[in-house]
Amino acid sequence: MSTDPAIFGFTDNNINTLLTRNKNWAQRTSALRPGLFPSLADSQHPQILWIGCSDSRVPETTLLNLMPGEIFTHRNIANLLPSGDLSSLSVIQYAIEILQVKHVIVCGHYGCGGVIASLGNKKNGTVDHWLQHLRDVRAANKAELASISDPTKRVERLVELNVLAQINNLRRHANVQEAIRVRGLEVHGFVYDVSNGLCKVLDVPKDPEEAEYDLE
Repeated sequence: MSTDPAIFGFTDNNINTLLTRNKNWAQRTSALRPGLFPSLADSQHPQILWIGCSDSRVPETTLLNLMPGEIFTHRNIANLLPSGDLSSLSVIQYAIEILQVKHVIVCGHYGCGGVIASLGNKKNGTVDHWLQHLRDVRAANKAELASISDPTKRVERLVELNVLAQINNLRRHANVQEAIRVRGLEVHGFVYDVSNGLCKVLDVPKDPEEAEYDLE
């Protein structure tokens, strides 16, 4: 993959360049959608909650070709949803109960550094505590991953398995279950390919442990 800085917009390491770019972007956007910023000043009404990776190559609004105000977002390393993570729990509650989003997308991406790290045994410091959740997914799918001889394909498969595991975690929340049952909330699994800019939708199987977490 090219690392030529000429293809990127921020190359001179001058923070004022960002302010200039912001001004130009705001002017172009206002010309295209004159009412956008005034409407966003009053409220937000996103239809989508996006749960994705912090990776700089996966900017959800850009890759879905949407505008500010259309996606409510939570991002962290390797798009994980641990059951006790107050940050993601708070985002999910607000999106589901207050914003009443109609879709939740859990999106992983090929070439994820967190997934690559979790497949190895090298110490990485503090982040290893976070990646423990991803290693749990690896352990739960040990046989399938061991059967894949190509290291790149193994990484790609764990990316996909992780998305499916986080969807299961998400659907075990009582407020998500209620929103699915009462108002038809839809939950989707995406994987983004950084090499071509395209998303693909994963088939999401039924959670084998669903009955253990089903709350009335």
